[in-house]
Amino acid sequence: MHTEHMRVEGMGSRCGRGAMRIACLVGLTCFGLGQSLVAGDAVSEIREAAAGYVEAFQQADAAALREQWTERATLVEGGETINGRSAIVTGLVAWRNQHPDCSLAVEVNDIDLIAEPLARVVGTIRFTPKPGDKPLVSHFTSLRVREGNTWRIAESVVEPERASALNELDWLVGTWKAKGKEAEQGGTTEVEITYDKPVGDFCIVGRTTYQSAGRPAVTAIEVIHADRESGLVRTWIFDSTGARAEGVIESDGTTYHKSMTGTPSEGVPGRVARWVQVIAPTGEGRCTVHSIERAIDDVPVPDGEPLHFQKVSGG
Repeated sequence: MHTEHMRVEGMGSRCGRGAMRIACLVGLTCFGLGQSLVAGDAVSEIREAAAGYVEAFQQADAAALREQWTERATLVEGGETINGRSAIVTGLVAWRNQHPDCSLAVEVNDIDLIAEPLARVVGTIRFTPKPGDKPLVSHFTSLRVREGNTWRIAESVVEPERASALNELDWLVGTWKAKGKEAEQGGTTEVEITYDKPVGDFCIVGRTTYQSAGRPAVTAIEVIHADRESGLVRTWIFDSTGARAEGVIESDGTTYHKSMTGTPSEGVPGRVARWVQVIAPTGEGRCTVHSIERAIDDVPVPDGEPLHFQKVSGG
């Protein structure tokens, strides 16, 4: 959220990965809600499993959600992968708890019985975090397998729509302020950042001012954009010290990660700077931003100071 000097490449090779993967996860188990080419008992069983999933998700029922996935289930989104039922269910429950007023809709375009006991489904997911929000729209292809009397998901592939990939970050739009320890102790370290959408839903632009005690202010511009091919949300940062960086923004269901790689400021020894910026929403109009895993030319440097932001306008 603020610009420190500096590191990139994609909010997360970490838990959950994928821009914004967990929102997509939510709908993958629901493909049985639409029209089916599968006749007889299979149709009814898949529909029943889908209805049970919706109820389990709404109640954040981890045990019931586990019944929806095979033990070695795989989720692929934006070129990234989550392996295993435990990791998928953990992300689902965290996402549901973070969005207590959410709603889910699934449109199924095709269900094909490949061979007993496999069924492939293609469709569209619309996940709305709360009433009045724009839905997050993704297209999916899922594979269910029948284990005993239960149809479970073995594999799902999701491609977020470009504009929808940024909808999850709409909460950033507005002006945010934070004070560092020096400011709290009577110094002047302050950060202000404003995000808006000056060219519509495909791009978010951030403008940051970072004022450290006794030093000239540093200003920065950030451009956040959804990649057409992969659906990943990418970010580019340029600041007044000559530093630049780029990366990918991803979510694990509770926090957002920017893994950044770029060029350090003028006068800073080294050619390649890296860091991960963790953004954790902490309530309505509040979030904490922490730059970690920082390095210059692969030599570690101390983590940045956690900054606690308050939204002061917009949004």
